[in-house]
Amino acid sequence: MNLHHSLVRRAAPVLLLAVLASPALAQSPPDAEMHFTTGVSHLREGRVDLALDEFKRAAKADPKNPYFQKGLGQAYAAKGEWALAIAALRKALELNPYYVDTRNDLGYALVMSGDREGGKKEFLTAFSDPMNPAPEISAYNLGRAYLEEKNYAEATNWLRTSVNRNKAYSLPYLLLAETLLATGRADDAIVQLEAGVREAPKDPDLLLALGRAYLKVGKLAQARMRLDDAVKADPSGPVGRAAAEQLQTIAK
Repeated sequence: MNLHHSLVRRAAPVLLLAVLASPALAQSPPDAEMHFTTGVSHLREGRVDLALDEFKRAAKADPKNPYFQKGLGQAYAAKGEWALAIAALRKALELNPYYVDTRNDLGYALVMSGDREGGKKEFLTAFSDPMNPAPEISAYNLGRAYLEEKNYAEATNWLRTSVNRNKAYSLPYLLLAETLLATGRADDAIVQLEAGVREAPKDPDLLLALGRAYLKVGKLAQARMRLDDAVKADPSGPVGRAAAEQLQTIAK
């Protein structure tokens, strides 16, 4: 996924994968380390098949390295091969039970495989672990899972928790606003998005969401300003284009 801490920021449409770090691998053969590092690079650039091939080579050379198993799990998850992803991620945790952020990946794979309760359990276990390097990701994933289930009270609780754990982390502001809008609380949604923009004033997703929220409540001048900001923040990207299209719907 900070996350950000996903493989690619918009590549995980349902939940957020934890970031795949490239640690020091002194106890693994040099060739295995090379394959792993190359796999990380491929995965971050969206070359999933190449990444998977490199992780397989690394894991074959050293099947007891939890980082290699996590790489395999993330690559399989990126391909939507959930059973293989789950097996690899569980293997990573067997090899190193303290590799806490792997539980975010495992939770993601479980949810996507249809085992939503199992996935939420992994997110909660990760969040509760004092060794978790990024509890805001686990809280965000829980919030998103509950939002998908239309359990707005739990979604709101966990997304607020995520914001409180890391105010510079933009994704929970977006989903919290979505949750509040779904329950008819447009003004509260705007408050959350405004807070997010204060923390990340150049984030195009937050600017677009705030512009649309202003538009929803009839604040046209504020909507234009934030949509303009979104275009400037992402002039040639999909968010900027969406903001430009939204601006065209506002009467001058």
